[in-house]
Amino acid sequence: MAATQHARKSEERRPPPRRGRRVRRGIAAFVSFIGELLITAGVVLALFVAYSLWWTNVLADQDAAQQGDRVRDHWAAGAEDKGPGALDTKDGIGFLHVPAMKNGEVLVGKGTDSEVLNHGVAGYYTDPVKAAMPWDKKGNFSLAAHRDGHGAKFHNIDKLGKGDAVVFETRDTWYVYKVYATLPETSKYNVDVISPVPKESGRKKAGRYLTLTTCTPVYTSKYRYVVWAELDRTEKVDADRTPPKELR
Repeated sequence: MAATQHARKSEERRPPPRRGRRVRRGIAAFVSFIGELLITAGVVLALFVAYSLWWTNVLADQDAAQQGDRVRDHWAAGAEDKGPGALDTKDGIGFLHVPAMKNGEVLVGKGTDSEVLNHGVAGYYTDPVKAAMPWDKKGNFSLAAHRDGHGAKFHNIDKLGKGDAVVFETRDTWYVYKVYATLPETSKYNVDVISPVPKESGRKKAGRYLTLTTCTPVYTSKYRYVVWAELDRTEKVDADRTPPKELR
């Protein structure tokens, strides 16, 4: 009996077969490798997100500021001209001011593709529906800008409500619009929202409208957020470029 118990204890103390140890070491190494891989992937993803949501904003804001300076220099150079200044579609046509969005002045250029908007500006539509210009007697001055990354000029578009001011500044004139309707979500293929008469906004007759569009929800491009405004009045720019009361 004692000999049998001694034999059992000897078997319990006997080390496991070498093959079993190798298998366990291999599994542990594989798990460790996968863990390190996931950590590396997480770091890369975090860096990509930081680049997309922060660094692209820095670069775009710098680019937009340089373009804006060129536009204002162009205006200053032609300040003594009697006419309204040539339309400069390369550097921009003017500046959008939206107090409710708290995003400062936004340079407006020609076009709405990424090559334009990635420079931290808003762009007016040339396709599929051509935007009217603010100085046109009738039409829809329709604009788009990024909501996140690349300047994120329309990030706070959801802060706009009925009666809020949207001001567009040109060399000679302040165009003061007032928001009258919003559409928090619509298909990105819904081009009717930028029609000359945006009937989805409730308007049925031709007028002088402004439409702001951007992606929604934030950090996606699945749908579009739309804000409609109508021209309230214009003010001539004075020698001091005194802004309208809505911007003071």
